[in-house]
Amino acid sequence: MQIRDLPYPDPGDPDVRSGPRFLFWLGRNQLRGQLKSMSWGLLHQCSLAGLPPAVGFAVQAVVDRSGSRLAWSGGLIAVLGVLIALGDTMLHRTAVTNWITAAARVQQLLARKTAELGAALTRRVAAGEVVAVSTGDVEKIGWFVEALSRFAAAAAALVLICVGLILYLPSLGVLVALALPLLALAVLPLLPRATRRADLQREKAGKATELASDTVAGLRVLRGIGGEELFLGRYRRASQEVREAAVRSARMWSLISAIQVLLPGVLLISLVVYGATLARDGRIEIGQLVTVYSAASLLLFPLRHFEEIAMAYSFSRPSAQRAVRVLSLHRTDRPSTVDATPTGDLYDPVTGLMAPAGLFTAVVCGDPDEAGRLAERLGGHAHGDADSGGVGNGAEDSTEDGASDSTDDAASEQKIPSVLLGGVPLDELPLDSARTAVLVQDKDPVLLSGTLRELLDVPSSGRVTAQDALSAARCGDVLDSLAQASVATDGDPMTTRITERGRSLSGGQRQRLALARSLVTDPEALVLDEPTSAVDSHTEARVAAGIKALRQGRTTVAFTSSPLLLDLADRVVLVHRGTVVTVGAHRELLHTDPRYRAVVTRETDDEIAVLTSQDAINPIRTIEEVEERA
Repeated sequence: MQIRDLPYPDPGDPDVRSGPRFLFWLGRNQLRGQLKSMSWGLLHQCSLAGLPPAVGFAVQAVVDRSGSRLAWSGGLIAVLGVLIALGDTMLHRTAVTNWITAAARVQQLLARKTAELGAALTRRVAAGEVVAVSTGDVEKIGWFVEALSRFAAAAAALVLICVGLILYLPSLGVLVALALPLLALAVLPLLPRATRRADLQREKAGKATELASDTVAGLRVLRGIGGEELFLGRYRRASQEVREAAVRSARMWSLISAIQVLLPGVLLISLVVYGATLARDGRIEIGQLVTVYSAASLLLFPLRHFEEIAMAYSFSRPSAQRAVRVLSLHRTDRPSTVDATPTGDLYDPVTGLMAPAGLFTAVVCGDPDEAGRLAERLGGHAHGDADSGGVGNGAEDSTEDGASDSTDDAASEQKIPSVLLGGVPLDELPLDSARTAVLVQDKDPVLLSGTLRELLDVPSSGRVTAQDALSAARCGDVLDSLAQASVATDGDPMTTRITERGRSLSGGQRQRLALARSLVTDPEALVLDEPTSAVDSHTEARVAAGIKALRQGRTTVAFTSSPLLLDLADRVVLVHRGTVVTVGAHRELLHTDPRYRAVVTRETDDEIAVLTSQDAINPIRTIEEVEERA
């Protein structure tokens, strides 16, 4: 695989049983690249190993006053120099290719998993963790894959050099061969502690970054309440903790590096002293001593790869474990059995919620969190558990090493039936068909940076234009603001850039633009979670009318407690503790159901009791009486 061939047509099915298994899977899928890099590494290392004999032959030729042998030695050194340059260049090229292609494979796997899970991903894994995995952790994983081939080449070169030294000069070669394993393994006892300190540093750095991001996002509010100094003090303390953790981690890695320098130095000193004694006694020649000493000196270079692979594995193992935690999540374990996108009623067998095809259904939940979970479930994005009354809360168990317990997740998913669209379970649909059939808009939708035209350029049925969607969402004032901010001479709001997450817009403007984006897609069933919570009542009434008019004949479900939306709905459903308890029209339910009236009119328990007793004596007959009592 070459960099120019990226992205992969299919990144593969990763082994997500553990972090080390995932790293092994990555290396196995790049076997050709690893072998190519290892071959160039062997050429580089063996060419380096050939320099000491050539230098030794040259020194001995000078001692023996042999011009022909000196010329041959000089030619050999020149050839070895060319091979060293070629091997080093191609080793770097192939190793970096392995790094980039491995990182690209992991990023493609993460992107595929994100698209598969949709908004349910952040309910099961923190959004910050997903970002950390797709940025810093991907680089560390790629580093290990890149270092693996160079380490294999260095290890093979060490074995060849030791065997060659033993055959060339057993008296000194045996000393070098016995010392090398000790040099290579001397730092292993220190690696677990160094790894723990590095993990602690990354954890504290992540918290400091999260604190800084939250501070920047809420800077306007902080200035309003005078809280800048408070958060500045918190960030100072967090940054000092990061600094202290980094210093402690650096001390351990510097100790490891010092050992890697000290022990080879002791070997070289011992080799010189012992070799000089042998040369003085006439048991070896000067050229042989120079050859063995030069070879031992060059052995320090491949030995550094042992330290590097240890560091790379120590850093990449927790990174791979975090990647596995994301990649091990599943939308469903059932195979897709339906090809065409179904139509019909949207039904949740767990709560009993029914949204008839072609109607505008409003759902009232006393618990906003329960409403959000149910909205995700209607889109087939989340699965529930027994403790949540059938509505998924996105929680997941983890093993001690951080990996998700997929067995428990699978068992939980099997217990709870899927939402049905036209009688077809959503989790049996192909992913593309499920996304086309049901669209869920979160309570806090995200606007990506780009122009307004790019924002509304989403996969759609083609029946709803961008202008129709903007008009239904009552975005006239938003278009005026964007037109004034446009850099184009014609003031076209569609070409005006929207900043990241729509920070240049108000909350209501962001919410209406997100609603317009959802309306453009024109799905078979549209699920809206509090679509008008950030606008005033006048705008809310106009938006509600626009939604109903544009979605006429299409299935729409809105989770809301706004009387303006509820009054326009074709039917209203009250969900209490994970179960549908009543269905009817808004005004009818205000008359007949105290629980519904309590949620919609924000009544307290005492007020409910008083009104219930009054209703028993003097039944309410008109909606005006309800509004007066509320």
